[in-house]
Amino acid sequence: MDKPKTVDEHLATFPEDARQLLDELRALSRRQVPEAAEALKWGSPAYSLDGTIMFVFAGYRQHANFVFTPSTRAVFDDELTDYRTGKGSVQLPYGQPVPAELLKRMIAHRIREFREDGVLWM
Repeated sequence: MDKPKTVDEHLATFPEDARQLLDELRALSRRQVPEAAEALKWGSPAYSLDGTIMFVFAGYRQHANFVFTPSTRAVFDDELTDYRTGKGSVQLPYGQPVPAELLKRMIAHRIREFREDGVLWM
């Protein structure tokens, strides 16, 4: 099978439980930053402003990762104690509710740090 060329094609490769969460992350991303360009980067949906990636989400076998800059993720450390985290990532298990309000605030922080502080991608 050829590699997906669009976000729609990419998301269609996931089983239903994963697809549900990934679709929710996509909708949240589009609502929060409708002006962002959506494209596949490193095989995952990425959202960019002025050519700079703001955030990416990726699906795996048992979870999705929502990936910000490490500086954005660090600001929310106290609120992420119930989640596994990485350098800039937050792990979201399939079958559990998406922490939409928290992700909205993280997205807003990422946009602010880009526009006001000039923080680029990793």
